[in-house]
Amino acid sequence: MIWRHIRELVIGSPLPSEDLSEARLDKVRALAALSPDALASVAYANQEIFLGLVVAGAAGMAYSWRIACVIAGLLAVLTLSYSQTIRAYPSGGGSYIVARENLGTLMGLIAAAALLIDYVLNAAVSLTAGVEALASAFPVLWPYRTILSLVLLVIITLVNLRGLREAGTIMIVPVYLFLATYLGMIIYGAVVIAIQGPVPLETNAPQAVDAVTAFLVLRTFASGATALTGVEAISNAVPVFNPPEPRHARQTMVIMAALMGVLFLGTIGLTQLLAIMPGSEETILSALARRLFGPGPIYLLIQIATLLVLIVAANTSFTGFPRVAAVIAHDEFLPRQLKLLGDRLVFTNGILLLSFLAGFLIVIFGGDTHNLIPLFAVGAFLAFTLSQMGMVIHWIRQRNSHWRLKAFLNGIGALSTGLALLVIAVSKFVHGAWIVILLIPLIVTGFYSIRAHYDEIGRELTLVGTKPVFESGRKLRIVVPVTGIHRGVAAALQYARLITDDVKAVYIETEPDTSGDFKKNWQQYGLDKVAVLDIVPSPYRSFIGPLLDYLDRLDNEADDGQLASIVIPEFIPAKWWHNLLHNQTAWRLKLALMYRRHRMGKTRAIIDIPFHLKR
Repeated sequence: MIWRHIRELVIGSPLPSEDLSEARLDKVRALAALSPDALASVAYANQEIFLGLVVAGAAGMAYSWRIACVIAGLLAVLTLSYSQTIRAYPSGGGSYIVARENLGTLMGLIAAAALLIDYVLNAAVSLTAGVEALASAFPVLWPYRTILSLVLLVIITLVNLRGLREAGTIMIVPVYLFLATYLGMIIYGAVVIAIQGPVPLETNAPQAVDAVTAFLVLRTFASGATALTGVEAISNAVPVFNPPEPRHARQTMVIMAALMGVLFLGTIGLTQLLAIMPGSEETILSALARRLFGPGPIYLLIQIATLLVLIVAANTSFTGFPRVAAVIAHDEFLPRQLKLLGDRLVFTNGILLLSFLAGFLIVIFGGDTHNLIPLFAVGAFLAFTLSQMGMVIHWIRQRNSHWRLKAFLNGIGALSTGLALLVIAVSKFVHGAWIVILLIPLIVTGFYSIRAHYDEIGRELTLVGTKPVFESGRKLRIVVPVTGIHRGVAAALQYARLITDDVKAVYIETEPDTSGDFKKNWQQYGLDKVAVLDIVPSPYRSFIGPLLDYLDRLDNEADDGQLASIVIPEFIPAKWWHNLLHNQTAWRLKLALMYRRHRMGKTRAIIDIPFHLKR
C-alpha cells in the first residue's frame, strides 16, 4: 500500500486505455519533437572535429572546414534517401522494419541491435555534452560531470515514466531557443568577421605535436560524422504528422536538414575564421560564444540553450528506444515484458532499461563525451546503411513509377553511409569502436536465443496435434508441511479436507527431541482427527531437502501414477518490514518445488493458503 502511494506520487496515477490516442503534430511542433537529436549534435560534433585536428596545430585546424563540407554533403544525401523512405513507409519506416522486410530477418536484427545501441549512446552523449556546456560556463562544476549527468538522467526517466509526450509545448521552448541563439550567434559572428576580418589560425593555434596525415583527417571525419545522428527520426515517425502525413514529413525533414547544415557549417566556419581555441575545461562552442559576446548574459543564455536542447535530445531516446524494443519484443526477439504498456500508457520497462544502460555508460566513461563518441557513430551509420540497402531492394521489387531513380537515390545513400561506416570502424576501432563491433553480433545472438526460447515454450505448451485427457475418479493425495501449530496451519488443513480426506501433515524435526511436544499439541487441538502427522528427522537441520525426499518416498509407496499435491500454510505480516523478522520458509519451499523437475511426466500442484496478520 505504501509502495503504491509512493509510486503514484512519483510517476502519477494510472491512466485509462482510451487515453492512448496519439495527438497529431503540425510542422512547427513536429520539428521541435523530432529534430532535437539531429540539431543538438552540433554541440559535440564540432568539439570532436576540434579535438581531432588541434594536435596538428594550425595546419590541422585548416582542415575543419573541408571536413565539415564533406559531412554536410553526406547530410544532403541522407536527406534525399530518407525522403524516399517516407514515401515508401508512410506508417513509419524504422531501420529494423525496412531491413527485416527487404533484407531478411538477420539483417533486420543487425539493424535493430545497431539502432538500440545508438539510442543508448545518444542519451549518454547528449546528457554528458549538456553538462559540459554548463560546466564550461561554471568551471567549478567540471569535476562533477558524472554526478550531474546522472541527476539529469534520473529526472528525464521520471518525466518519461509519468507519460509526458515529447511533442508537447514543453519541447518547443528549448528547441526554438537553441535555434534563435545559435542562428543569431552565426549572423553576429559573420558581421564581426566582415568588419574586423578573419584571424589567422597561427595566432592562437598551439604548437603541432602530430603531422597532418590522411589517417588523422579520416579519424576526425569519423568523429565529426556524429553530427548526422538523428537524421532518420522523422522517417520513423511519419504517422504523428497532420494529413497528408508523407508530404508534411518530407517538408519537415528538408527544413531540419537545412537548419542542421547552417548550424554545423556556420559554427565550424566561425571557429576557424576567428581561430577559436578553448581551454582544457571548456567546449569550443562555449569559447566561440565567449569570444563574440564576452562572459555576460548573452553568453550564459547560449550555454543554457545548449544544455536544454541536449536534454531534449536525450529525451528522444526515451521515446525511440522503448518503441523499437516493443516492436522487436512483439516479434519475440526481446523479452515480452518490453512490449507491455505501463500504468501511464508508456513502455515502462523499456524506459527503465534505457535509463540503466545509459547510466552505466555515463559511469564507466566518467561522464566524458569525448570518450563516448568513438562508440557512437558505428551503430548509427550501420543502421543508416542497412536501411538504405533495404530501400533499394524495396524499389526493385515494387517497380512502380520512377523506381530506377528512387533505387538510385537510395543506392547513393547506402554507398555513402557504407563508406563512412567503413572509415569510422577502421579509424575509431582502437579508440572504442571495437566495443560496438563486438556487441552487435552478441546482441543478435541474444535475439535468436530469446526467440528460440519462446519457440520451445510454444512447442511444449501447444495443444495442436494432441487431445487433452481429463481423468476423473482418482483419489487426490495432499501433503501439508507444518513448522508449528497456529491458525494458519488450521486454515490450510481445513482447505485440504474440503478437497480430499487423504491428508497428511509432515513435520521436519530440525531440532532434536522437539517432536514429542509437537505431537502432544497436535492431539490437544484435535488436529490428529483432520490429518495424519508424519515426523521426519533432519540430522543436518535442513528443512527443504528432507521434505522433498519425503514427498518422493510417499509418491513411490503410493504407486498410483500421480504426485501428491502440496498445501502450504503461510502467514502474511501486516507491515512490509516485518518480513525481515521471519525466515521465509514457505517462500523458499515454493521456489524449490516450482523449479524442480518431477518424475512420471507429472507436475506437482502447489497451493498457497495465506493467513493475513492484523498488526
